Amino acid sequence: MLVHLRRSVILAIVALVATFIYAFAGTGVSQLFFQHQADGSLTANGSTLIGQNWSDTKCPGHPLGSCVFQGRPDDLGPYSDTEKKNPSPAGHPGDDPLVANGAAGESGATNLGPRSAELVAYTKILVAYWHARGVNPTPDLVTTSGSGYDPDISQQDALVQIPMVAKATGLSDSVLTHLISQQTQGAELGFLGTSYIDVLQLNEALVKLEK
Repeated sequence: MLVHLRRSVILAIVALVATFIYAFAGTGVSQLFFQHQADGSLTANGSTLIGQNWSDTKCPGHPLGSCVFQGRPDDLGPYSDTEKKNPSPAGHPGDDPLVANGAAGESGATNLGPRSAELVAYTKILVAYWHARGVNPTPDLVTTSGSGYDPDISQQDALVQIPMVAKATGLSDSVLTHLISQQTQGAELGFLGTSYIDVLQLNEALVKLEK
């Protein structure tokens, strides 16, 4: 019996040590070779991995949010329970992945099907939101992503926002078009998915142009 007990204790110790060694080794390797990614892909304004709310960005003399490019409406208008200026007409909790207005966000699918009158109403609100800013929105800009955290948009999603951003910032269409081209990233490994633009990185590059 003592032999079995000793073996069990030794096995438990070995397993415990191996677990800690694996964890620390993994952390060490990631910090050594992939520190930026391991630390959350953070920039001075947030993480490039998580979409955020740009609709409250101050634009003197122009509608809020019109001086920056915006992402998908996971945390915008009718899909956000933290957007006090434009609350959901049906009280939907929405997708609000980040802290906004001092309230911690949550993410959840709306589960609204293609025949949902509520979905139609929300989409119309978002279409009106964009039209008020001089933008003819793409389908992506009036529909949420599956995760509610999507930080990326397509090149076309960004291009249609040029009239809005140009008017609010004073930058020319050609300058903004070139900026979008510079910030467009190709498909992963050249064949996975499609090209995309990280909205946070695009807006950080935009701020540098304005200085």
